[in-house]
Amino acid sequence: MTRYNEHLIKNFDIKPAVLDIVDRAEEQLKKQFTELEDICAINQLKVLGAFQDNKISDSHFAWNTGYGYDDAGREAVEKVYASIFNTEAALVRPNIVNGTHALSTTLFGILKPGEELIYVTGRPYDTLQTVIGINDHDYMGTLTDYGIEYSEVELNDNLDVDLEAIKNSLHENTRVVAMQRSTGYDWRPAITLNSIRKVTDLIHKIRPDIIVMVDNCYGEFVSAEEPTDFGVDVIAGSLIKNPGGGLALSGGYICGRKDLIERISYRLTCPGIGSECGLTFGQNRSVLQGIFLAPKVVNAALKGAMLCGAVYDMLGYEVCPPVSSERSDIVEAIKFRNPDLAIAFIQAIQSAAPIDAYVTPIPWDMPGYDDQVIMAAGAFVQGSSIELSADAPLREPYIAYYQGGLTYEHARFGIIKSLQELVNRGLIDVKKAQGENRK
Repeated sequence: MTRYNEHLIKNFDIKPAVLDIVDRAEEQLKKQFTELEDICAINQLKVLGAFQDNKISDSHFAWNTGYGYDDAGREAVEKVYASIFNTEAALVRPNIVNGTHALSTTLFGILKPGEELIYVTGRPYDTLQTVIGINDHDYMGTLTDYGIEYSEVELNDNLDVDLEAIKNSLHENTRVVAMQRSTGYDWRPAITLNSIRKVTDLIHKIRPDIIVMVDNCYGEFVSAEEPTDFGVDVIAGSLIKNPGGGLALSGGYICGRKDLIERISYRLTCPGIGSECGLTFGQNRSVLQGIFLAPKVVNAALKGAMLCGAVYDMLGYEVCPPVSSERSDIVEAIKFRNPDLAIAFIQAIQSAAPIDAYVTPIPWDMPGYDDQVIMAAGAFVQGSSIELSADAPLREPYIAYYQGGLTYEHARFGIIKSLQELVNRGLIDVKKAQGENRK
């Protein structure tokens, strides 16, 4: 037994049978972990090159006041993002409050009344449904409220993009074809870069006037490429997910074609002002340092997600994505089929956090969601899902979504803690043969 395991048994009351399962799962992943280290190294060089090419200096950490005119740090941050994501321009702002806001700003910036938005990866994430206006809530100011048409194309039987159906869905007024890379609250693997590339190539070949947009949340630095490397016109995401590296205090980013970023900047501020104003409130240092560390942080989160999947797969639960599949985001889903199991799992992840570990999360009515949601978010930055976190909408089949971990060691401990808690509550018997928990 390792000294580490002895420490867990003595100081955290972790049982040897729990540690044995985690150790065996980790052993199975050695080859995949080595491949992830290679991707991490490539991305680290990419980020380093962006800093050097744009001549980043400590003068870019300073900030001014008021309107934020001539903010050299803000301009430097946006040049770094444009370089990393291989685009003509970028918006990186602390006043973008979350990923949904970044996506909403993008959509409102590039769509006009009478034009059509098509999501070709099925129904988007819950909060985007509210932005579009396709759920039961009667919110003002949605896309459909402004006369923008919406349709969607379901994934095929293999839970992948349906190219023929996408081709047939296009109309004369179709303006934007959008894809959600991450799983969201669905039960499907994240959309791979290869699938995103196929859709992009198809649309640009038959309708070059259509804008291809990707919701890149949870996908940054998972692979050695990003969607904009092969022609996606615009991507958007949150700074308190992957690219913030755990250091960005708030904000979102939008990267893409220069003309699109200009239009979107007019929605972010107002026509005539665009990206020329906007105070960064001293965040330039943490945003730059965060994205510099992001490749390594995402690597840790990825390994944690894979370990989580391997552990619960060994116990007989369905996990998504499957352990051996290609990954395109940092999320691992576990189908518990039991509300008590899902709630206990989320509460255990919270108890493994560095912040508010003593707090017991409970399901609640979250703004923008139709079902009650329970979230573990004991993070240094509120709501930061690149830090160890998990959440579950309280609806059948009671799926918990695990993500994040600033270090692999912390992600690993969260998995150990979750399993031990389920054992303590009598919800899992780790001594049972594989498959007996799958009901």
